[in-house]
Amino acid sequence: MRSERSVGRALSRAIVAGALQRNQIVVCTKGGYLSFDVKQPPNPRGWLEETYIKPGIFSYSEFAGGCHCMTASYIKNQLEKSRKNLGLETIDVYYVHNPETQLGEVSRQEFNSRIRNAFGALEEAHSEGKISVYGVATWNGFRVSPGSKGHLSLEDLVNAAKDVGGHSHHFKIVQLPFNLKMQEASRNLTQVVNGRPMTLLAAAKELGISVVASASLMQASLCKAIPNEIRTLAKEMDEEASNAECAIQFVRSTPGILTALVGMRQIKHVEDNLKVLQYAAGPYT
Repeated sequence: MRSERSVGRALSRAIVAGALQRNQIVVCTKGGYLSFDVKQPPNPRGWLEETYIKPGIFSYSEFAGGCHCMTASYIKNQLEKSRKNLGLETIDVYYVHNPETQLGEVSRQEFNSRIRNAFGALEEAHSEGKISVYGVATWNGFRVSPGSKGHLSLEDLVNAAKDVGGHSHHFKIVQLPFNLKMQEASRNLTQVVNGRPMTLLAAAKELGISVVASASLMQASLCKAIPNEIRTLAKEMDEEASNAECAIQFVRSTPGILTALVGMRQIKHVEDNLKVLQYAAGPYT
């Protein structure tokens, strides 16, 4: 809520000032977890009852882990809040956030039904001009083995999107952690497509899905130390390049990664990290 409003104000001011045009920026947000407003209400359960249960947006049985929901009505509700917060008619990418959270409480069959309903709501939102494309933003789902309870099959998600949106569906993007210490997306055979085991990045290429890397700096821990062998591989980078630059370059240079997400709280960090754009994003070998 607070972040979306901040982004909305910044976008509005920048566009009014002529500093950028709307089509020069890609705006992404996500929904799934229960979000209070800026502050937690004094009586959270009472607030939940009045805000979501009584209006029929979801029932307690659809509320997983006391924190997560992806009913069609809840996704629509959260999307409208995001559009209002951001001050935008159309959000470029809308993610269902950590859908694997649901698998801690419901069967795989029930999960598949719930994700189809969520995707159906997002296909409807696309047809209304409220989003351009949608996807899922995950933490563990694509990194764990197929036999794990919280595993997500990219092939199954694409099929769910086809069920509700046909072959011209708008499920186009996934997000998962990828960095120097978390390389499962490029190394582990966590996916099966047409009966063939493969990595998430290979599966995404096969299925026509874009992949966004989150945690590129692993919550800033990679700003402190980068293995020497990585610096040796990054021949194109200046010797004075920071650890953060090297870590970001590794992610953005990985074949199959669309972009590397980096959380930054200081203008100086933004300016420093943007220096990496002087280097080509060619793959490490």
